[in-house]
Amino acid sequence: MPDATPLTPGIVSGRLSAETLSDNFDDLHPAYAPHEAAVASDRCYFCHDAPCVTACPTDIDIPLFIRQIQTGTPEAAAKTILSQNILGGMCARVCPTETLCEQACVREAAEGKPVEIGRLQRFATDTLMDKGIHPFARAVSTGKSVAVVGAGPAGLSCAHRLAMKGHDVVVFDARAKAGGLNEFGIAAYKSTDEFAAKEVDWLLQIGGITIERGQKLGSELSLDELRNEYDAVFLAIGLSGVNSLRAAGEEREGVSDAVSFIAELRQTSDRSNLPVGRDVVVIGGGMTAVDAAVQSKLLGAQNVTIVYRRGQDQMGASRFEQDLATSKGVRIISNAQPVSVHGNGSVAEVEFEYTTSSGNELKGTGETFRLKADQLFKAIGQTLEGVPDGLDLERGKIAVSATGATSLKGVWAGGDCASGGDDLTVTAVAEGRDAAEDIHSSLMG
Repeated sequence: MPDATPLTPGIVSGRLSAETLSDNFDDLHPAYAPHEAAVASDRCYFCHDAPCVTACPTDIDIPLFIRQIQTGTPEAAAKTILSQNILGGMCARVCPTETLCEQACVREAAEGKPVEIGRLQRFATDTLMDKGIHPFARAVSTGKSVAVVGAGPAGLSCAHRLAMKGHDVVVFDARAKAGGLNEFGIAAYKSTDEFAAKEVDWLLQIGGITIERGQKLGSELSLDELRNEYDAVFLAIGLSGVNSLRAAGEEREGVSDAVSFIAELRQTSDRSNLPVGRDVVVIGGGMTAVDAAVQSKLLGAQNVTIVYRRGQDQMGASRFEQDLATSKGVRIISNAQPVSVHGNGSVAEVEFEYTTSSGNELKGTGETFRLKADQLFKAIGQTLEGVPDGLDLERGKIAVSATGATSLKGVWAGGDCASGGDDLTVTAVAEGRDAAEDIHSSLMG
């Protein structure tokens, strides 16, 4: 993988020792021991009309799986989880549970301390996976074949459900490794010990799924050819483009996109060889911005600042993520937008203008300030690229029905590339699962 950033005088590797780096990138939420899981499960009220279930995009029966943990059957709890969310292990690590199921928890409303649903989910799924158990069997072959383009959460979820129904599935992916954002786009401290790759290997135990790597739609792959060769096609191609700052000087060395930085960090075998600046500025307000900023700090950057154009309460990153960033020493500046990037070849300073916002309207105040920077990361959203002809678009994404059907017969789509829901791993899993059910119904008449 190419370097995420061109080297400038202030961007160097080895700012911290290998031992310190190992400690810094340790598991963000350590796994529960069995007795800890038992104690945590005892806090659940097992609500009949559980608001946590309503808040879960994959509709996991949360009270049931927690009851199963409480009664000493974590493997059964895992099957309850995985029947709705086949990537429940990763979602337990990366889901913003603080704004989903745990925010809806009755304990949160009553005490301000919810049941730790995410950690309990991880305990159950890890217990099952560590034993090498795959709880689902493949149905008798239907003789139908489906092409899935993209081996990220949506694509893998769709492929597993289709294979379980008895269809033959070929998953095509542009990268050398499967997993999509789970493998390349999540902070290293959220998914340790190569869990994303292990989860893919475990998922493939269902059988009937072949993964073809190095196959990109629009270059090695043609949608028309896939439609002719397969009975159905599911597109889960993600968002590969990166938005521009639209600020003068953003072509200077030391300016790059946060997505590439996170991917390089996830794939490196030695973090002490990964260069980072002394003064790092990240522009954006979502999870990617926080992941890039926090990891810059963990790599040894002295000063790290997130700058967001609107108010802090409008940031895409949850309050938990924002607090995590500030606890690591990251400064957050809100209501400021980039004007220009200054420097002689390489970035040296970034100039910002203060903003005011009313509803969706954003205005500059005319008052500016500068931040010292030898490394600047853009985390201002991604765009869909390489959309085949014939697919209708909605707000820059592939337009889909509630079950993922596109404007082309026999083609479905889901995940970040589709117009369905939020750009979350758990939402992508749900969309892949639901599209697979619709594809199955369509193929079987």
